[in-house]
Amino acid sequence: MVALLAEETGLEVVGEAADIGEALRQIEKTRPDVVLLDNHLPGVRGVDAVSGLLQAAPQLKILLLTVSDDPADLATALRAGASGYLLKTCEVGEIVAAIRRASHGQIIIGAEMAPKLIHTLAGPPPAAASTAQAAAEAASPPASPADALTPRERQIAAAIARGASNKVIARELDIAETTVKVHVQSILRKLGLASRVQIAVYASEHGLAG
Repeated sequence: MVALLAEETGLEVVGEAADIGEALRQIEKTRPDVVLLDNHLPGVRGVDAVSGLLQAAPQLKILLLTVSDDPADLATALRAGASGYLLKTCEVGEIVAAIRRASHGQIIIGAEMAPKLIHTLAGPPPAAASTAQAAAEAASPPASPADALTPRERQIAAAIARGASNKVIARELDIAETTVKVHVQSILRKLGLASRVQIAVYASEHGLAG
């Protein structure tokens, strides 16, 4: 993989790591823009290490590159803040394109995994609550954080769920890119989220994606 990526113009491999501890040291030393992360690592799953890596380097973009096609792993990675999830069966060109897109803030889901993500998000609701609890919730439904979003913020959340970058969103809505960034920060604050990927997952799960 290192040799293949080294042949790509505009990409530089600044480090390798065999485990999370070494990865953290390399990240601190080299400050990469994007990390390719395997899910099968000594002592820990890659999807469970995403949040720790992002705590060490909040601006880092993490792409899972793995043999695991388990939709639960995909959902865990995205909720933790990963920027994408690719299977090792994909072509090198897809990996290169994903790295470039992730570095620009886009969300990448491999073609094989996208249907599984949609199926997971559209799965059956949890078991029905008891009649008394259901009646109480119907009488006084809990407020959703999404209710605090303005119509414009909802539009932007939906665009993020589609994988659109700030530049694309600005062009679609005919507003300045800096204005989009302000709205994104407001969405993160109102929903209590930490990344664009989490906005995308939230928007899909709560019907904001359109």
